[in-house]
Amino acid sequence: MATVLYRIGRTAFRRRRLFLSVWLVLLVGMGIGAAALRGPTSDKFSIPGTESQKAIDLLKERLPQANGASGRIVFAAKPGEKLAESDVKAALAKVGKAPDVIAVSDPFAAKLVSGDGRIALAQVTWNKNTQELPDSARDAVQRAAGTAGVQVEFGGDAVAQGGGAGGIGEGLGFAVAALVLAITFGSLVSAGLPLLTAIVGVIFGLLGIQIATGFFDLNATAPTLALMLGLAVGIDYALFIISRHRTQVFGGMDPEESAGRAVGTAGSAVVFAGATVVIALAALSVVGIPFLTAMGLAAAATVAVAVLVSITLVPAMLGFAGMRIAKGKNFETGPRAAKPTFGARWVGFVMRHRVPALLVTILALGALAIPVTHLRLGLPDDSTAAPDQTNRQAYDLATEAFGPGFNGPLTVVVDAGAGKSVQAAATTVAGELRGLKDVTNVGAPTLNPAGDTAIISVIPKSGPSTQATEALVHSIRDRADGFRADAHADVLVTGQTATNIDVSQTLSNALLPYLAVIVLLAFLLLTIAFRSVLVPLTAVGGFLLTVGAAFGAMVGVFQDGFGAGLFGVAEAGPIVSFLPVLIIGILFGLAMDYQVFLVSRMREEHVHGAAPTRAVTEGFRHGARVVTGAALIMGAVFSGFILGDDAIIKSIGFALAFGVLVDAFVVRMTLIPALMGLLGERAWWLPRWLDRGLPRVDIEGEGLKRHLNQEPQPVPA
Repeated sequence: MATVLYRIGRTAFRRRRLFLSVWLVLLVGMGIGAAALRGPTSDKFSIPGTESQKAIDLLKERLPQANGASGRIVFAAKPGEKLAESDVKAALAKVGKAPDVIAVSDPFAAKLVSGDGRIALAQVTWNKNTQELPDSARDAVQRAAGTAGVQVEFGGDAVAQGGGAGGIGEGLGFAVAALVLAITFGSLVSAGLPLLTAIVGVIFGLLGIQIATGFFDLNATAPTLALMLGLAVGIDYALFIISRHRTQVFGGMDPEESAGRAVGTAGSAVVFAGATVVIALAALSVVGIPFLTAMGLAAAATVAVAVLVSITLVPAMLGFAGMRIAKGKNFETGPRAAKPTFGARWVGFVMRHRVPALLVTILALGALAIPVTHLRLGLPDDSTAAPDQTNRQAYDLATEAFGPGFNGPLTVVVDAGAGKSVQAAATTVAGELRGLKDVTNVGAPTLNPAGDTAIISVIPKSGPSTQATEALVHSIRDRADGFRADAHADVLVTGQTATNIDVSQTLSNALLPYLAVIVLLAFLLLTIAFRSVLVPLTAVGGFLLTVGAAFGAMVGVFQDGFGAGLFGVAEAGPIVSFLPVLIIGILFGLAMDYQVFLVSRMREEHVHGAAPTRAVTEGFRHGARVVTGAALIMGAVFSGFILGDDAIIKSIGFALAFGVLVDAFVVRMTLIPALMGLLGERAWWLPRWLDRGLPRVDIEGEGLKRHLNQEPQPVPA
């Protein structure tokens, strides 16, 4: 592989205008495709096969209007005053005339007015589902309801969709990345190239996602996740190749030859590092959850584009830069090379104190992981929104007037079977539901026109994200056989609250199988890359410590509220249910990046004849500065997303930033050198039968070196 990449690098350097033109043409084509084919994204989470989804599918067939978007409108007079019934009804009459609205409830007729007459709760239903409903329809409802002349707040689908990280956080992360590159290289040209090529890769990936939305349902978080990952790995991969190229040019090598060798050696590590990220993200498909699969594949495609940019566009841009790339700091052959770097001093310290370094690292990361023992999973609801947002205020007002359960009603579907009357069965089921613990109200059954399906609204006493409400859902489902025997009908529980419970449970069950899949796949890939059994084991063990520490920190801040104000967390609550699976996939890929970058250089020194201890110290000395810069850049990019308003993006950014910095500076630059020093020559042990069976990919460039020794080399410029 190194030889093939070497030829690609030299060709891209020599034919740089052609390579740049191809990328520009591809970008224009993708832009045209995105403009013509793009579709909407969704904020909803559903999993086929769950009971809640079966009920939704049944209602689509039997009672389509029940699947329309619905929202809450809460009217509140000033403390000590009462609502004017005429003003509220007049405002609701205007709401009923808003675009796409098919029904508006009368809170006075439905007795949804607080005992003191100060707060009233109305329900609005549209003829389109949440994904298809435009924000203009929501805005029209909000304007109409605002004519009541009192405080009006909105919840559910009545709140405009959107959010995201916001441009400020992304711009700040990008600025910090530029600063780190400028400090690392001391040259604007060298610092600007990784940023430029990363932007090209990110734009290409995002345009591809926009095209995909025209054919598939993608979650609204997918583009932000792809932007976050694409920017981070794009800069890092280019940094790794450019750093090797500068070292060789400083040593007197011809720039074209240097570009080829940099892509052949450092580029091999980039390909394998990128492959681990792609495998980890693409493996999300084994979880069997459509929205998570789509997010994983979208992010994996963006990372794959970043790898292609690194091995084709980066050497082409090096051709345009020419000898200007050699300006700036020279840590390898210049005056600075004679001085011991901090990385060299650090690895020397670790190698002298291998056992203490190992024990302290493991104990510290283990302590950080302690909060994981009380991890709670769920999906965000209005109770976790910022106190000044309208959906949070609507939630608090409804809770004050009617109890928390009114913010998360359950929908019980009674199915008598096609052509059979459901009236008696629905009445029987409603009667039994009224006798359940933690139920505050059961509505009258609503039948479909055919009379074979009914829906019953059940209001719990507890809030939508509480364990008591989850227990109530399971209690109703546990009675399904009894309902079938007594009422001769099937009973299903759905609604947003029940759907969230099903999604969280399914994702929790998928966590360990997913972790096993990516660990096994990555272990195989790293065994092929490093021709070793123990090196992949150290990589996997270090990752488990990293992910435990990252999860512990995330639980401490976002669930327990420790230091939440420092990170702009308005309200602590359960961890979003799909985050653990997603964070595991991303962190595993990124952790393997640093493993490949550092250990591939150690492997290179070992293959070229260095003793085990010297191979570790020399490999670390050459790779530490690049890994340090890469980790700071990734940490900066991910941290920028913490500044956004979206709680999901904020928690993803925090977990990834914390995990990346811990993995790079604690695990890869402390734990791994200590382990490699303890293992010595045994670190590179591989059974002979396995050595014969594994393909050889030459990540350390030994085959490339032999190939180049057989060819006449160009005269250095």
